[in-house]
Amino acid sequence: MLINFWYPMATSAELTGTPLPVRALTQDFVVFRDAQGRAHCLANTCTHRGGALAAGKVVGDNIQCPYHGWQFAGDGRCQRIPSLGVDASIPARTRVDAYPVDERYGIVFAFLGDLPEAERPPILAVKEWEQPGWRSTLQHFAIRGYYERSVENGIDPAHNEYVHDTHGFSGEREEEYRVGDMRIEEAPPWGRGFWHSFKAPPLQGELQKYRPGEGNLEAGTGYFGTNHVWTYIHPAPNYLIHQYLYERPIDEENTHLYLVCARNFALEEKSDAYVMERNLYVARQDMAIIENLHPVLTPDTNTREFMVNSDKCILYYRESQKEWERRGWRIDMDEVHRSRGKVAYAIPSPARREQKGWVLEPVPLVPAAATASATGAGDEHG
Repeated sequence: MLINFWYPMATSAELTGTPLPVRALTQDFVVFRDAQGRAHCLANTCTHRGGALAAGKVVGDNIQCPYHGWQFAGDGRCQRIPSLGVDASIPARTRVDAYPVDERYGIVFAFLGDLPEAERPPILAVKEWEQPGWRSTLQHFAIRGYYERSVENGIDPAHNEYVHDTHGFSGEREEEYRVGDMRIEEAPPWGRGFWHSFKAPPLQGELQKYRPGEGNLEAGTGYFGTNHVWTYIHPAPNYLIHQYLYERPIDEENTHLYLVCARNFALEEKSDAYVMERNLYVARQDMAIIENLHPVLTPDTNTREFMVNSDKCILYYRESQKEWERRGWRIDMDEVHRSRGKVAYAIPSPARREQKGWVLEPVPLVPAAATASATGAGDEHG
């Protein structure tokens, strides 16, 4: 798992007046709205005696620890220590890690890392969001599986024929089936994808009118950063489905997915339920595969899996993951497991570059390689 990327922490609708506990990258966070309605994300450990901030309450613009009433602002600074009295001076070392938040597409994203703003990878953009001629839905669900495996499933063209009966023929036409030419699309420096065409079965239900029989389906997909995936599906001329998947690794065996699906047809609200039901139908087919993969984690070396030409984008993704690891962004999970229950870690926040002397230990990271390339800001996928 990697720091220094934008992770979906909750939907906007989930953030009410009650603090929300969220787990990501094996660490615990609290997400809440202040009195102004602004969303915030903090490490969930009070710097006093380890109280869980998410079990407390929001007091004005602050979140209050349920243990001794310490209050922290959205920037992580401690604002009140009741036992010291009203006019007490608050030491700077009492602050907790606070993470940049960007609320868009009905999702509350948090940047879990310490990079300065100019160097942060962007969020994969939903260009169709609230654009004329398009309608979007948002749904989210949990899967039992590692997020890298899920990302790789999304950028794998060959599985559609066998996993999804809405996309392929369940292997019944093996003599004529093959993955065609893959046209690579670059999204430097944060991702790659591809486009290709394949024969698909007739559309089902309400969608039959757009393509009643078999036909060629044009599709593109790719990764953007460590945990964002775009998939464009064009089942018929002028009939477009553009999907954006944002993944939050909870731990090495569990992931939470947030799916934005934009469409340029059936623009009435009444069609949302059907579209979301079909999305979930396909997602469940993927879950059944991902939840039974061996090993659970992505192999450390590609020699442990026999890769073929259709796995090209997956190999690109693994190369990118290794590059980000060389920058020192990968969490040392072995050390995290060794110290479980003994050390309260926090994902390092941007403020750690400006202030020294923190109570919580930064999460251990795999050391950066001496040959790691310089980090550079990237444009949103377009």
